[in-house]
Amino acid sequence: MTRTALVAYGTTNGSTAEIARYIGSVLQDRGIRTEVRPAAEVRDVGPYDVVVLGGALYSGRWHRDARRFSRRHRRALAERPVWLFSSGPLDHSASRGDIAPVPGARRAARRLGAEEHVTFGGRLSPQARGRVARMMLEDGRGGDFRDFRCIAAWAERIAADLVALEPERR
Repeated sequence: MTRTALVAYGTTNGSTAEIARYIGSVLQDRGIRTEVRPAAEVRDVGPYDVVVLGGALYSGRWHRDARRFSRRHRRALAERPVWLFSSGPLDHSASRGDIAPVPGARRAARRLGAEEHVTFGGRLSPQARGRVARMMLEDGRGGDFRDFRCIAAWAERIAADLVALEPERR
């Protein structure tokens, strides 16, 4: 049986979208049909066997589109495997160890019975929009702290978990 996965995301400046596309490409390379879409554009999760949902972190909050997606689709998501990720720490802390999910992601994980939540480093580029982003850049807190090796390893674990779940679904 070929699995179909959705990787949905909430992003403001594009960093989380890039992580989502990367996760999608790893899953696709492992034989999982995968679509990567902004969470706000997804109307139905019914066609997907598996969902990966990611949200950017801003001021200690999970992105609004990820929170809304988890609430809007909670019944359907509770019936399939779901993995969650956050992106955002603008330092190397995410590469050094597990970071507890922020409250919005923690509530979504509990409500959906998520398999796992992980936090990846974020990116704040000079082109970032918004007053808070400009203030952070002025304070010298910009940069790219995403670790794509860790992201790939996580996506490969998801693919391996799906293979392990396969006999249960038959």
